Amino acid sequence: MRVAGRSIAARRRSHRSGARPPHGWCEARPWADRSRPGVARSWQPWAVLWLALLLLAAAGRAAAGPLRVAVISDLNGGYGSTEYESTVDGAVQRILELKPDLVISTGDMVAGQRKPHLTRSQVEAMWRSFHARVSDPLAQAGIPVAVTPGNHDGSAYHGFELERQMYGEQWSARRPAVTFIDATHYPYHYAFTAGDALFVSLDATTLGGLPPEQMAWLEDLLARHGGKYQKRIVFSHVPLWPFTQGREREFIGDPALEQLLKDAKVDLYLSGHHHAFYPGHKDGIHLVGQSCVGAGPRRLIGSAARSPRAITLIEIDGAKLRLAALQEPDFTQPIDWRTLPERIRSKAAELIRADLAKDRLEELPVAGGPAVSRP
Repeated sequence: MRVAGRSIAARRRSHRSGARPPHGWCEARPWADRSRPGVARSWQPWAVLWLALLLLAAAGRAAAGPLRVAVISDLNGGYGSTEYESTVDGAVQRILELKPDLVISTGDMVAGQRKPHLTRSQVEAMWRSFHARVSDPLAQAGIPVAVTPGNHDGSAYHGFELERQMYGEQWSARRPAVTFIDATHYPYHYAFTAGDALFVSLDATTLGGLPPEQMAWLEDLLARHGGKYQKRIVFSHVPLWPFTQGREREFIGDPALEQLLKDAKVDLYLSGHHHAFYPGHKDGIHLVGQSCVGAGPRRLIGSAARSPRAITLIEIDGAKLRLAALQEPDFTQPIDWRTLPERIRSKAAELIRADLAKDRLEELPVAGGPAVSRP
């Protein structure tokens, strides 16, 4: 099994001059029972050592600097096509220039879910084309790619079992060099850590709530691991609530999932499928819909203009999280959030633009290409 890319920690160290100490988590353990007579004196050296290790770990994370994540979504063309828009090549080239620590794909990398159903050879041809245009250049640059299935590449609907199986085959052979927290169901729903953030992929390729077993898995995962990290980021293909015209009914829409994410203090929910960028906010959670990179840009609800194709760039620096969407044609100029609707109202939900929320999401400053590129 081939592991794609260097580890994120190694990439972050290589972005700075000089060697940096490794960093990781130090968990407090009951080394001694201080309630017992005569134990307090022996505890003190261990306490000092434990504190020193925590300080070293924190220094290591600080030395590594901000974590940079690029997000791509909906890259596919027409049903069964092995061709990609030129914007896909442009987006990949820009990501290579930016040198992020991690790339996340929120699904629809190939153009399946067609009837009559595609054959194995047809699906394999689509994946070969995708890897040649996207996966291989990123792997050669040592940038790990974390994916989640979309309805066009890993649909859970009846009749597309072969495509879903082949999605698993493709990405099991391209397992990213990240620190997995739970990879039991990789590459469908799984969790990993990068820097001081927990990332969780949800398997959401159908409309409506998640299966009960996945909800139970998510609840347990966030209860056991969520509090260990400064930031918690969840991503899936289908969004929690709708963003765009023509897809007002295509969303998860589960209040129980929303409450679970809120209770676990999830900071950011990334999604695809709606083919438009919108930094939304609802009930304490930032909900960011991705623009497509491939075919079919859409209009936001309440907007007359189609969303430009774009990639999303996220920067996490300790407790600070900032975000920008870099738009076509060369993916250097950001989408101005002020041009987006202040609110998106649908029958399902109302989202406020995240920079206007009480717990506002900061826009990542971008002044052309070089300002956001790694040294």
